[in-house]
Parts: sequence; C-alpha cells; structure tokens
Amino acid sequence: MVASSEYRSDTDWRDAARSFRINRIDPLAEFIDRTDELPSSILDGMIQERFLGLTISAEWGGVGAPVSALPGVLEELARGSSAVAILLAVHLSVCAAPISQWGTSEQKARCLPRLARGEWIGAFALTEPEVGSDSARLATRYTTNETGFLLRGCKMFITNGGLATVIVAFATRDPALGPAGISAFVVPKQTGVAVAQKLEKLGLHGSETTELVFTDAQLPPTALLGPEGSGLKVALGALMGGRLGIAACALGVAEAAFEELVNAAREHPGDAVRSEVARAFVDCLAARSLIERASTLRDTGQPYGNEASAAKLLASQVACRTAERAVDARGTAAISASARCNRLLRDARVYPIVEGTTEIQEMILGRSILERISR
Repeated sequence: MVASSEYRSDTDWRDAARSFRINRIDPLAEFIDRTDELPSSILDGMIQERFLGLTISAEWGGVGAPVSALPGVLEELARGSSAVAILLAVHLSVCAAPISQWGTSEQKARCLPRLARGEWIGAFALTEPEVGSDSARLATRYTTNETGFLLRGCKMFITNGGLATVIVAFATRDPALGPAGISAFVVPKQTGVAVAQKLEKLGLHGSETTELVFTDAQLPPTALLGPEGSGLKVALGALMGGRLGIAACALGVAEAAFEELVNAAREHPGDAVRSEVARAFVDCLAARSLIERASTLRDTGQPYGNEASAAKLLASQVACRTAERAVDARGTAAISASARCNRLLRDARVYPIVEGTTEIQEMILGRSILERISR
C-alpha cells in the first residue's frame, strides 16, 4: 500500500491508517509490548504510506493534508499500538509544526523535506528532571559565543529521544529572567546531544522515552527557532496542537478497550456489563466530538485552545475508564501481561500525564472560562 501523492480526504487517510494498523501493527502489537522495541518494518511502512509527512506543507515535500486529517490517523494507529501513534504525534505536532510556524526559510528547507520523507525523525525536548508543568523554570542553559550558541543541561521523558535526528529544544539564558529568558532551538542529534538512558515504563512499550544530555552542544546562529526570548511562546503553541494529537491517541486506546468490553459482554451477557458498554460508548462518542470540534476550529484559523484542552482532558480520562471497564469485564483473563486489555490499561495511564497533566488542563480551562465570563 503506497499512499498517493495527491490530496485525499480525511476519511481516506483514516481508512489508510486502519488498513495499515490491521495488516502491519496488530500482528506485532503484543511483540512490541513484550519486547519494548518497535520493529523497523513498522517505521518503514509509515514512511511508505507518507504518514510522516501528512500535515507538512507540500511546498516542503509533505503531503499537505489539513490538520483535521491527523486525529483519525493517530486514533487508528493507537488502536493497534500507542507506541506507533505517539511516535507520529510527536514527530508532526511538536517538531515539524513549530518548525513550520516559526522556522526561517533555511530551517524549513533543511528540516521539513527530510522530516516529511522520514529520513529524519523529530523530537521535542522541554521537560527536565526537576521541571515538568512549570516550563518557565527551565535549568538547561544557553550562552552565546563567537560561533553561535552553547547548550548545557538535561532533558527527561523525551519521546523519540533515541530515534530522533532533529530535536526542537528549549533552554534559558538566565533562570532569573523567567519566561523572557527562554529560547527555542533546532538541534541536530549529533551536535553534543547524548542519550543518557532509555526509560523503562509502566506502559507505552515500544516508544523510546529517554533522558537526553546536552554537553556543550555548539549550535550555529541559524539554530535559533523564532526570536530570542520567545521560546516559551513556541513551546506552548506547539503543546496546544500536541494536545489534539494526544487526545486522538487516547481515543484510539479507548476504542480498542471498547472492543474488548463488547467482546466480554457477548461472552458473558448481563445487564451490568451492558450498562458498562453503554457508558463506554457515550464516553468515546463525546471524546470524538470534542476532538473533531477542536480540529475544525484549528483548520479554519479560529482559537481552539480551550477545545484542545477539553479534548485532551476528556479523551485521556475516557481511555483510562474504558480500559478499566474492559479489565473488570475480562476478570482473571486480564491478569496476564499478554492480554490485550492489560496492555491497553497500562498504555491508557500515560495519557492523563503527557502534554499537560489533567490538573494543568483543568487549570487552563478554568482560568480561561472565568476570564471570558468576567468580560
């Protein structure tokens, strides 16, 4: 299956992802979870299908599909393996997207065609060992010298950290400056960046989550992404779009868990499990509606921050609830680590944490709603 270079509808892209998932991911999903490794055949297939260039502009060698095409693709991939979906979500939403928005013509020409073709894999390095939700307190420092910028510091929980060829990274000139001191950089992996460790996780096996160390990473002046001091703005804008991707991944896990719940209900019919099926159905329907609403607003150039936060908040909760229902319905069969619903429950638990925790989404939404009401 080779994706056409011509524009296809959002439904066509979803169908292509569904076919890819059924034929390429589903047969390997248990292997990926058990070994914590993503077979190269999966990544090669994603490149062949042009998923890695889906929302990158055709001007820079991408497919040029609207952002609304991405959630359906991510949802379908996540139904098979969260590791596959997360790889794509990070690559496009928080690496290629900020380069597309903030990059110079030189940066776009250098990075985007390679990212679109899958020659390069992208990552996003903001979180640090002591800095999570409060991004303004970054400890990674940068200084200027006669040849550009020098980065020193450590980043933690970096998705695609081991695979990445290019990293959108953030550092501060001086922590005392707060947000005004933070800048964003396009960092080639080979430039003084080392993988300190690959992290073992409860779930999301097959997704490379790493600690990265920047040891005197010497960067040219052209590495600066956006104006100096605008790094937090770049990061928060990328994360807003990233929340839509994560919401879609979470919905994919919820849909897979819903399948497990339905199968359990067929095997052991009863009013209690039928009620759980009904609740899970409504949950998934509501999450999908929010994701579609936020995607439409973004594609039409309207503010979508509240809707993205709401979609991420709800979808991550739905993934956990539905996976828990599936495990309960399966009973002792779910104890085995190889059971599908066991894997889905472990994978689901990451979604209320990544791309802004549940508490952060509630804070963002609460503050925004109250500000709107007070006007």
